[in-house]
Amino acid sequence: MFTTVIEKLLFLSTHKGRWVYTALLLVVAFGAYQMRLITIDTDPENMLESHHPARVFHNKVKHTFAMHDAIVVGVVASARAPQATVEDSFAENIEEKGARNSRKGIYTPENLRAIDSVTQHILKTEGVIAQDVMSFSTVDNITQGDNGELKFSWMMPQAPSSQKEADNIAKAIARLPMLQGSLASSSKNAAAIYVPIKDKSESFRIAEGIRAFIGANTTSDALQWHITGLPVAEDQFGVEMFIQMAISAPAAGLMIFILLFVFFRNFTLIIAPMVVAMATVIITMGALIGLGFTVHIMSSMIAIFLMPIAVVDSVHILSEFSDRYKPGQKADDVITTVVEHLFQPMLFTSLTSAAGFYSLMLTPIPPVQIFGAFIGSGILLAFVVTLTFIPAYISRMSPEALAKLQVALHTDTHSESVKTSHLQRVVYGIRTVALSYKGALLAGFTLISAVSVWGIFQIQINDNPVRWFKQTHEIRLADKALNSEFAGTYNAYIVIENTRKLKSASALLNAAELPDSLGEWRISTLGALKEETEGNGYESLAFAIDDALFSDIDENASNALRRLQSQIDDVKSASKTFQQPEKVAMLSDLQAYLSTQALVGKSQSLSDIVKVVNRELHSGNDSDYQLPNTQPAIAQTLLQYQSSHRPQDLWHFVTPDYRKTLVWLQLSSGDNQDMTKVIELVDRYFAQHPLPDGLTYRWAGKAYLNVVWQDNMVAGMLDSLLSAFIIVFVMMVLLLRSLVFGVLAMLPLTITITFIYGAIGIIGKDYDMPIAVLSALTLGLSVDFAIHFLARAKEIYKQTGDVNKTLHAMFEEPASAITRNALVIALGFTPLLLAPLVPYITVGIFLASIMFISALVTLLVLPAAMTLLKRWVFKEA
Repeated sequence: MFTTVIEKLLFLSTHKGRWVYTALLLVVAFGAYQMRLITIDTDPENMLESHHPARVFHNKVKHTFAMHDAIVVGVVASARAPQATVEDSFAENIEEKGARNSRKGIYTPENLRAIDSVTQHILKTEGVIAQDVMSFSTVDNITQGDNGELKFSWMMPQAPSSQKEADNIAKAIARLPMLQGSLASSSKNAAAIYVPIKDKSESFRIAEGIRAFIGANTTSDALQWHITGLPVAEDQFGVEMFIQMAISAPAAGLMIFILLFVFFRNFTLIIAPMVVAMATVIITMGALIGLGFTVHIMSSMIAIFLMPIAVVDSVHILSEFSDRYKPGQKADDVITTVVEHLFQPMLFTSLTSAAGFYSLMLTPIPPVQIFGAFIGSGILLAFVVTLTFIPAYISRMSPEALAKLQVALHTDTHSESVKTSHLQRVVYGIRTVALSYKGALLAGFTLISAVSVWGIFQIQINDNPVRWFKQTHEIRLADKALNSEFAGTYNAYIVIENTRKLKSASALLNAAELPDSLGEWRISTLGALKEETEGNGYESLAFAIDDALFSDIDENASNALRRLQSQIDDVKSASKTFQQPEKVAMLSDLQAYLSTQALVGKSQSLSDIVKVVNRELHSGNDSDYQLPNTQPAIAQTLLQYQSSHRPQDLWHFVTPDYRKTLVWLQLSSGDNQDMTKVIELVDRYFAQHPLPDGLTYRWAGKAYLNVVWQDNMVAGMLDSLLSAFIIVFVMMVLLLRSLVFGVLAMLPLTITITFIYGAIGIIGKDYDMPIAVLSALTLGLSVDFAIHFLARAKEIYKQTGDVNKTLHAMFEEPASAITRNALVIALGFTPLLLAPLVPYITVGIFLASIMFISALVTLLVLPAAMTLLKRWVFKEA
């Protein structure tokens, strides 16, 4: 029955070709129309499910502490000394002035004027949270007034007009640890502007606006401006990814087209596989976009992954058709025979390749799930399009085109092109090695696999969105320049919380010893407290007590209420965890420990604010840069801080109820490995210095989220690969109807995967997102060649009945087709090596490596194994 369906389908394709063309054209047009709805998403947060605990907590922390994604604008003073002005050179010559200014670094009137100009532009930019912008122009200088009072004044209310004013700013910055290393470098050579934004998807637009303003308004050669930060890196990657996607896929298609022409030397013939590839890509991407999925970094590579896979079956068909077709034959009869002959191996390869990618849906990473689902579906779509369009196309080729094909491919050996003869010579050379050195080959590949297994254990899991750009990219250059000057542009947060529940106001009132005269008051107050929807009702209870004290009550009742009021004050005071000296000291001790760790550039917490304010409330000397030893004193420093120009900054570090606090870590590296080491350092610290009862800590921040999704991805990919490996093995046994052939089919796949990932570990390449996903491609394509080889070997053996004749025949058309496919795909993606985005380069390198190695392993290992095991292999053939 199944054979009948195929025959009818082939009859329809070869006799009703226009129907096939029309149907395919309509579907492609509809897919292309859906692409107008495309939306780009490069946010690594979306690598985690929206309900993932780490992501939920991270977003909760951002809301609780009013933390925003930020662009970092950095400026570095170059070694070249600025020109001295006439006014500044009044009492000194120009050379002396230039030398003096070069030592001032960023702190010169000219440089500070440029910083203020850029800051004013940023404050007016749409999408920027102006009140939280941090720059010399927008932060406070905290000092002691003439009468010993605490004084808050703008650090740089306007650009300084003299060097003395610039020097005063440098001195003020140096006295404020919260700014030193963050807003200005300790070397005095660089300054930063932190630009919090409302929506990180707007970061590229905002960054481009800042770049344009700097280019048009700051012409000093003494300053080098840089823009970095994860939001702008991720958003810029999205913009460049979209451009790269539009360039790489057509470029790869062009390269494949050229290579196909080299092998088949017939333009008319090779148009067919290109149509299949382009149709598959357009329909698949159109379906993804039309169904409302965003184009993530993963799904942006669907076109690049599908292009080679969609061409594979077509090349096998063209290879056998060009080999079988003879002048005078009917093209539709020949192509029908060819497709019927290749249908089973093509079906098997499509199913196993699709299964490999569908296995990615088992990972806990949504973009990877979508990628796997649409690649798997695209593979099956390519199979259907190949099965219908290729026969329809070839059956409608003109006799003239077919005659040219014969002239090109079926003349004598001496008139063949050099390239074709070279290809066949290479195939024959592989045959000689495979059949003459069987034992040595198997021993050699066993040794290589053993070394590769060792290499796999050397793999280091690491990723960093900034590393998605080449080292010469402006994002990478900015990242390197600013992280060498400042404490770090990567953020992580340690959130410490008092999880112990407070005694409610109702419970406090119920437990209070009150005279009978207050019985009615107690009942009515309890009723009012039950209606409280926010907080613990302490304020409402306090107001009720005040009202009762002013009413006509006896002294016994008054004393009882005052005792209750005192209890409320005690509970409220005790509830303010991070106003208590020992708790704030705990933060300071943690920071002192972190300051000794090279991986942490700097940390900030509530303790820094308390120490600075305490110093200026007392002598103003460094000796008073310390924590007060009483809770009221700490509360006083925090109350004083709220009279600054930026009182909202306090709530970046503690909640208004003082039960949650945040320690902000600045890291100079965004690599997952480094963030993981910082987590381990903090875990070790708290293991040795346990938090007080009731306090717990958790991590948040983009650097931490990257670690979480990387861990999820690695675990998910491992599960996916293992499950897919088992599924493919079972499919091989069932489809090839032989346990022996199933094992043989898995040999090239196993060796290729082991070698590829062993090489990654040995050369020290980080295991990142593109490499993780390539495991599915390795599995799908490595088994492809093995299936074709084994299926054709079984058929040929049935005709010859001789093992040697079978294996020699395998190195004619079948091996040539496998070699052509491998070369077309491996060389076809060399344009990716010129991409400015590292993930695309990685895909290009590993696609070529996978195809080359899997084809070579198939042609070397399978014949050797089949010969040595011929008693069992050909018994089942």
